[in-house]
Amino acid sequence: MSPTDDGHLRKRPNADKHSTSPSPAACPPAAVPRSTSRSVSTALFGFISLAISTYLLSTKLFFSHQALHASYALCAPDGAHIHTVDPSNPRVQCLVVHDSHFIFTGSLDHVRSRWAASFPGRLQVRFIKPGQIVVPGLSDSHVHVLEYGATQVMPLEGTRDIHETVERIEAYVLADPDILADTSKPIEGWGWDHTKWSPEHWPTYHAFEASDVLSGRPIILQSKDGHALWVSKTVIDSMGDIPEEIEGGMIMHDADGQPTGVFLDKAQDLVPRVKPTFKELHKRFISTVKDAHAVGLTSVHDAGFDPLSLQFFKREAEAGPLPIRIYGMKHFDETSDYWGDAFEKIILQNRLSVRSVKVFADGALRSGGAALYEPYTDNPETRGSMRIAPETLNDVVPRFMKDGWQVNVHAIGDRANGIVLDAFEAALTGANVSALRPRLEHAQILAEKDMARFGDLGVIASVQPTHAISDMWFGETRLGPERVKGLYAFRSIIDHGARITLGSDFPVEDMNPLTGFYAAITRVSFEGTSPHGPGGWFPEQRMTRAEALKGMTLDPAYASFTEHLLGSIAPGKLADFVVFDRDVMTVPPPQILDARAVATVIDGRPVFGAI
Repeated sequence: MSPTDDGHLRKRPNADKHSTSPSPAACPPAAVPRSTSRSVSTALFGFISLAISTYLLSTKLFFSHQALHASYALCAPDGAHIHTVDPSNPRVQCLVVHDSHFIFTGSLDHVRSRWAASFPGRLQVRFIKPGQIVVPGLSDSHVHVLEYGATQVMPLEGTRDIHETVERIEAYVLADPDILADTSKPIEGWGWDHTKWSPEHWPTYHAFEASDVLSGRPIILQSKDGHALWVSKTVIDSMGDIPEEIEGGMIMHDADGQPTGVFLDKAQDLVPRVKPTFKELHKRFISTVKDAHAVGLTSVHDAGFDPLSLQFFKREAEAGPLPIRIYGMKHFDETSDYWGDAFEKIILQNRLSVRSVKVFADGALRSGGAALYEPYTDNPETRGSMRIAPETLNDVVPRFMKDGWQVNVHAIGDRANGIVLDAFEAALTGANVSALRPRLEHAQILAEKDMARFGDLGVIASVQPTHAISDMWFGETRLGPERVKGLYAFRSIIDHGARITLGSDFPVEDMNPLTGFYAAITRVSFEGTSPHGPGGWFPEQRMTRAEALKGMTLDPAYASFTEHLLGSIAPGKLADFVVFDRDVMTVPPPQILDARAVATVIDGRPVFGAI
């Protein structure tokens, strides 16, 4: 792949001020101790140097003024504090970037003696500060990009009860003269969480009608987990005839059988929504990207492009390289015709790829929609529901795979995970698994009999560690003392030989990947507590720091078919990396939460901070 396939940041009127090449670091080379260690033998190094030099000459990059100007070495003055996630060379003192690629990793001695001579007068040697570290660019394997941008308009997370939530909405309306004056303007927000309210109960539209500010207005509020909508009486009245039941979803009713304003899972599709303009979507996108760069994210996997968002991202990519790498999952609507043989895939076009399909198997644990083998412990009348019929799943999964699509299925409950694994097993018989790389998104609750199937089948588990420390407080209440042991069983998945890739599901959880890193290795809250004490909730399911870092770098690259380009700091790969202000691989766990990105680099150029 040439650099233009995945090129530099697009220039926008409001582009980040740090998006150009920075000046050299103030620390002079003479102040740095010379290392006597060598990462490779002289003979091997000479071979690698010759091979890379030949590559540069053959692509006419070596004598390019722009390429030479973009060449630099970044070194750690106090030792091997560059964590490469490259199994052949896991920790090094220096990396060398030429244009948009890494071309060397090794010692400062080699940089001075070999690479400085290869770029006479041009190679800038820069140094991170003592205590800082460098890791590959971080990837989040399960996000909702535009939805995150939408949450910044009126976030509702963190309220203690329904009354505080209503007060926050009132404050939003009162602060906007246009909305205040026009009672017909839709009001949308995201993040309410009835499981955190005291007392815990589902909301109703009556809370809006009791407010002088909100009564009579169209209000649509998305729950924290994205699986429920809470709407006003005005919205309900606009919907006309509402069915009493809907397959794959639930409509909350009062004692008289009337809708209360809460619609779960597939029932959310009944609620009319005003489509945002491309201008509004662009604003949301830039808001998300700005925050993502600030926490070290260089790529994300967007878990569900609907037709509008897909159209938006295609248009953005056609205009120039996206400011962050996006691996998109095209949403599958089981009520529409099969399209896997008709839609043209997008593969690495200006940092956008759309070569996977996202299928919903069931709902969420938080809202009681996850499909279980046995009834919920706290609600024995239900065992959740499937959002897609197993027959449909068994029909479309092999068809998508045959047409070259990666199939990514949202599955929360143990029954949903089992059904999806059955479908994968049937579809993968005799197939090249490494070419298909099927994924289970969330894989939250697993029966013991299904644990080993991930490794046996080669199915990727795409999990979200921060979900574990959010749900640990009510998990046993929902599932009981035995079944809860299969909830967020990360170590069991790994020990059965499966590849595990980490994400946040933002805006459902915090975007900062270090919160997920912390949750994966501790399984305690940010305050250091858990239902099982400070040692962690089911501590035997913890991941190591090396596993967690790999789950945010090389494994997401594999899960998006880009491990040859991304995921580790290695010669020939694109120069995406992050500098953190402390060594998150060794500091006490509470200090991980205080770590900050000093610089986030894509294609060798900072998009946040400076080096």
